[in-house]
Amino acid sequence: MKIIITGADGFVGSNLVRELLSRGHSLIAFVEEGRPTPTLEGLPIEKSYGNLLDPAGLRRAMRGCDALIHVAAVITIWPYRSSIQQRVNIEGTRHAMEAALAEGLKRVVHVGTANSFGFGGKADPGDETRPYQCGKYGLDYMDTKYAAQQLVLSMVKEKGLPALVVNPAFMIGPFASPKGTGLIIEAVYRDKIKGYTRGGRCYVSVKDVCVAIANALEMGTVGECYILGNENLSYKEIFTAIAEVTGGKPPAGQLPGFLVKSYTWLATMWARLRGKQPLVSYPMGLMSLEEHYYSPAKARRELQLPQTPIKIAIQEAFDWMKQHDAFSPQK
Repeated sequence: MKIIITGADGFVGSNLVRELLSRGHSLIAFVEEGRPTPTLEGLPIEKSYGNLLDPAGLRRAMRGCDALIHVAAVITIWPYRSSIQQRVNIEGTRHAMEAALAEGLKRVVHVGTANSFGFGGKADPGDETRPYQCGKYGLDYMDTKYAAQQLVLSMVKEKGLPALVVNPAFMIGPFASPKGTGLIIEAVYRDKIKGYTRGGRCYVSVKDVCVAIANALEMGTVGECYILGNENLSYKEIFTAIAEVTGGKPPAGQLPGFLVKSYTWLATMWARLRGKQPLVSYPMGLMSLEEHYYSPAKARRELQLPQTPIKIAIQEAFDWMKQHDAFSPQK
C-alpha cells in the first residue's frame, strides 16, 4: 500500500514510519519545506515538501496514494489561544481531508486525542460515548483537536470520506519530545519534581499506538473513533514507575489542591508579564487535579491495540534519550 503521512517527523510519526516500513508499505512523508527531519534520515521513504494550508500542494503530494494518515498538528499549550493553531489544526485538517477525497484515496486515518472524549475515574473510565469535557480549560490545542475530529466525522457522513479516527492517550516511548514525555522523564530522573497532585492520566506506549494506527488501515469501521490507551495511573504512580526505571527519586508527598492552583495562577501571570512560557500553566494545574482516565476496550477489540507495560515504554524512552543525548544541559 502506498501511504502518505503528515507529521511523519514528529514523536508519533517517527515511530509510525518504522512500523509501516516493517510491514512493507511504500511511504511518502509530507513535511514542511526547509524543516530538518533527522529522525527520517536514512530511511527508504519519499519526502514531499509542502504545507497543510496549501490545498493544491496536498493534492499533488497525495496523487497516486492509497491511504492518508494525518498526524500533523500544532500541539503547543502556550499561549492558550493561537490563530496558527486554529488554522493548522482545523483548516489544515479540512484541506487534507478534501485532498484525500479529490484524489480518491481508499482509507484515511486521522490521529486525534483521547481528550476529545469525556474522562472518568479508575472505576468508571471515559470512553468514545462520552461528550467532550476539556473545553473548560480554555486551551486551543484541545479545542482545535476536537473541532478537527468533528470535521472529519462530518465529512464521513456528508461526503463519503473513508476515514476513521484514532485517539491516543498520553504516549511514552522512543523519539520522546523534550517538551513532553522527555521533560517528565528527565525531571524525575534528575529529582526536579518535589511533589505530586491528586489527579492522573491514561498512558500508552507510542509503539502500541503505531501498531493500532497501522492496523486501522485495514481494521476498524469508517466513521468510528478509537481511544488508544493502556494504564490509568495517578501522578504518584507514574512518577514512581519512572523513578524505578531510571534510578531517579520519586516525589515524596502530595501537593494540596489550593497550593497547586495558587502557584500555577501566579506562575502564569508572571509568565505573561515576562513574555515567556511558564513551566506549568494554570490550566495544566487544574488538569493535574483531575483524573483523566480512559478505557481502550474498543481499540483492543477492533484494532488489536497491544498493551505493553508502561515500564517497558518508559525504559525505551529513557534508553533513546541517553543514546541521542536528549537531556537538557546541567546547570
